[in-house]
Amino acid sequence: MRLDKWLKVSRLIKRRTVANEACDAARVTANGRPVKASYDVKVGDLLEVRFGERTLKLEVLQVADNVGKADASAMYREVL
Repeated sequence: MRLDKWLKVSRLIKRRTVANEACDAARVTANGRPVKASYDVKVGDLLEVRFGERTLKLEVLQVADNVGKADASAMYREVL
């Protein structure tokens, strides 16, 4: 699944276009490398998403096309 779509489905970013812009601005890295929105997300990837001053480090646990609001947080795990 594309990174921008995964960010939207997991509800980390509200809209896919905003996720696409974040990737274009190099605010998203996968396994330590800046990636584009077309990056293919796989289970086990370590993502780092920067929101202004805050940085969110995640491990991808699940990749699914449609996930309900209650199950969206089960798609990733925060890494400290």
